[in-house]
Amino acid sequence: MNPQALRQLLDDLAAGRTTVDDALRRLETLPFEQLDGACVDHHRALRCGFPEVIFGQGKSAEQVEAVFTRLAATRGNVLATRVAPDAAALLLKRFPEATYHELARAVTLRQIPPPPPAGLIAIVCAGSSDLPVAEEARVTAEIMDQPTRTLYDVGVAGLHRLLARSADLRQATVLVVVAGMEGALPSVVGGLVKAPVIAVPTSVGYGASFHGLAALLAMLNSCAAGVSVVNIDNGFGAGYQAALINRLGATAVPALSEAEGSAVSERSSAMASPATSEPATPAPSQSAPRQRRKPRPGKR
Repeated sequence: MNPQALRQLLDDLAAGRTTVDDALRRLETLPFEQLDGACVDHHRALRCGFPEVIFGQGKSAEQVEAVFTRLAATRGNVLATRVAPDAAALLLKRFPEATYHELARAVTLRQIPPPPPAGLIAIVCAGSSDLPVAEEARVTAEIMDQPTRTLYDVGVAGLHRLLARSADLRQATVLVVVAGMEGALPSVVGGLVKAPVIAVPTSVGYGASFHGLAALLAMLNSCAAGVSVVNIDNGFGAGYQAALINRLGATAVPALSEAEGSAVSERSSAMASPATSEPATPAPSQSAPRQRRKPRPGKR
C-alpha cells in the first residue's frame, strides 16, 4: 500500500464512504503477505517511497505472476525486472494494461498517474551492446515517476559524439553512465558535469574484460570526483538510485521568505564580526616596598 492509497482509505473511513470492517480487511496484509514461496512486503512503499520490485531471474513464470498480482492489488505501480519472455507473456495476459520492455527485460504496470516532471535523469550509454542495461535503468527511473533523457552510443572511441551533447549532459540533475570494455566513459562524463554520476559497468567485452570486472575496477578507480559505482549489469540499481537523488532534488527545502532571509543574514553578520570588549583597565601600579635603613654603628 502506497501513501496515497492509505490516505484515501483513511479519508473514506472518516467520511463514511467505507466501513471499519472493510478498512480492517484492507489493512490486514499491510506489513507483508505470505505466499507459497514468497513473502510480499506491502509496507515497503510507505517506508521507501516505492513498492517492492520483483527480480524475475530464477523464478518460474507462475511465481512472478503470483507476486505481481498481489502487488498490483494494492493499486500502486509495479515493476518486475529480468523477466523471461514466457513470464512476460503470462503477465500481459493477466494484465493487458501492463507493458513489456523487451530490451530491458522488464514489465511495468502503471496504476498511479505520474506527477508533474521535475529535474532530469540522463541515461548515457557507451555502445549499443550496453543498451539492455541502460534501458533497465531508464525503465526503473520512469516507473518511479522521474523524467529521463537518453544519450546512447556516445562512447570514448568517438569522443566528439559525447562532446556534441555537452549541453544535454549539463542539464541533468543526476546521470547514469553505462559502459563495458575498459569502462572509461563515466570518468569522462564526471569531468564535464557538476551533477552526481552513477557508473554502471557491463559484462560487454573480450576476454580480458573478465565479464565486466575490468570496467568495474576502472570505474572504482575513477579520478573524476562525484562518480559512484553499482554492480556489473545492475541497471536497476542505478536507475533506482538516480530516481531517489532526483526526487530529493525536486523536494528540496523551500526558499526562505524575505523576512526569514533578512534574519539569517543579520545572524550571519553578527557571527562573522569580531567580538568587541571593553578596554582593559590597567592594573594599579605598585611601588617597590620601602627598605628599612640599617642603624649606623654607635647610634641608638
